[in-house]
Amino acid sequence: MDAVTYPTEGMAEFIEKQVVPVRLAHDHQPLAAEMGIKWTPSILILDAGGKEHHRTVGFLGPDDLKASVLLGVAKEHFDADRFPEALAALETLIDAYPDSSLRPEAIFLQGVSRYKSTHSPQPLKAAYEQLSQRYPDSEWTRRAYPYRLL
Repeated sequence: MDAVTYPTEGMAEFIEKQVVPVRLAHDHQPLAAEMGIKWTPSILILDAGGKEHHRTVGFLGPDDLKASVLLGVAKEHFDADRFPEALAALETLIDAYPDSSLRPEAIFLQGVSRYKSTHSPQPLKAAYEQLSQRYPDSEWTRRAYPYRLL
């Protein structure tokens, strides 16, 4: 990723705006072992306490890296019950990266985050409908399948 992704214009600024980046060699011990790093690059989104919320393994192009970081940020906010912040990150991912393979998961999590913030089942059903129309074979569509009944 050093040759293609990281040098992309605006990439460093984007990453530094979203997270506190820390770079370690794949064989840095004991952290590599403690974090289960088996392949490079491995990108982990951790909270301030070191709890992992998202992991990506392998090379990513610039847009996929940005989408992955946004999904990780959204998951960290979601796990901390900060739904407005999770929704903001998810909306950015969904709007800015329409071709991302992470978009179905973001749509699913967006529906769940909206449900958790409003307690209305409508966002769950809307997420399923959007997923079934745009990504009928996605794992996230299958996970949202029960919501069709709401």
